[in-house]
Amino acid sequence: MHISLEGKVALITGASRGIGHAMAKTMAESGAKVMMVSRKIDESATEGINGTVAVRAANVGDVAVADEVVRETIEKFGGLDILVNNAATNPYFGATMDVDEGRYDKTFQVNLKGPVFWSQAVWRAAFKEKPGVIINVASVGGMRAEQGLGVYNLTKAALIHYTRQLAAELGPTRVVGIAPGLVKTDFAGVLVENWGDKLAAALPTKRLGEPEDIANLATFLASDAASWITGDTYVIDGGAGAKST
Repeated sequence: MHISLEGKVALITGASRGIGHAMAKTMAESGAKVMMVSRKIDESATEGINGTVAVRAANVGDVAVADEVVRETIEKFGGLDILVNNAATNPYFGATMDVDEGRYDKTFQVNLKGPVFWSQAVWRAAFKEKPGVIINVASVGGMRAEQGLGVYNLTKAALIHYTRQLAAELGPTRVVGIAPGLVKTDFAGVLVENWGDKLAAALPTKRLGEPEDIANLATFLASDAASWITGDTYVIDGGAGAKST
């Protein structure tokens, strides 16, 4: 089966590095025109990508800029078919009972409020008239309890439910989620550096995830090959849920 995004336009948040950058590369090389959005991004982010891409600096937590970025994407590429809500932040590590209001608010501002209002902007400008695809990047942490990551995981649990809720409201626009396990990115650098080898050895696949693993799944879910898939969030964690205890 050949996965093609030929003729599609994608807007990807958090696209300057890691999973978001890998998604931009894979989707562009599958035929899509891609707008790469991140709080700090410049033309150097497009190096090594074989395809049509552009960059736009924007803070996803600033919902006021969403309409502007969506409009610019449509003006530049002639339409919009795919939104990937990938941008996330995790300014706090520790017990949920000890989080301060500032870092709590920042986590929810980017990880949940961002996807809600960027999805609204795309819906109004493009998907209301022509069905599209929204991909929400959650986390396996949104499905379980983890020490130190409780606040972050609250946002991801909410994003998983938001995916289901939005799919019910917006059909035939498709809304799907991805819940990665531990992936080798700068964002997860502390976890990878301190516990990566031990965690990888316990997985059936015997390795941690690469950004390209998540990008490949996202590209499939965005394509017409996945046209009967909506509302669910797909775990991609190297088999962590199947390992022996």
